Amino acid sequence: MLALDANILIRAVLGTRAIALIESYAGTVRLLVADAVVREARGHLPKILAQRDLDPEPALAAFDTLLGFLALVERDAYAAQETEAKRRLRTRDIDDWPTAAVALTFGCGIWTEDRDFFGSGISTWTTDRVEIFLQSLPPSKE
Repeated sequence: MLALDANILIRAVLGTRAIALIESYAGTVRLLVADAVVREARGHLPKILAQRDLDPEPALAAFDTLLGFLALVERDAYAAQETEAKRRLRTRDIDDWPTAAVALTFGCGIWTEDRDFFGSGISTWTTDRVEIFLQSLPPSKE
């Protein structure tokens, strides 16, 4: 299992490497995303697309398709870890707590490009290294 940060969702829509990894491993590794992270990424996408002068419709459709590869985690499932997640991120970006809380709830690492999780005591993987981790995991039992 692996918890995905909002920046990975955005990269999966706008780039090629993150989506290729997600498509390759979603059938064997459970890729988790907090409901709050989905809202965050969806909220940032239109602004990013406008800055790049890109049509938002294909990107938002790609975002919706991307969600089909991921396991959505509702707040009720990770809320018990909010205080601990915020404590671990208190000197960084505390708004990233839902991703940390999902990782703590499910005992998994985080896939991110954000350094805010480094030093939190939660395994953190960047896109250039995450495949090493993904290849080492046994298939999920869903």
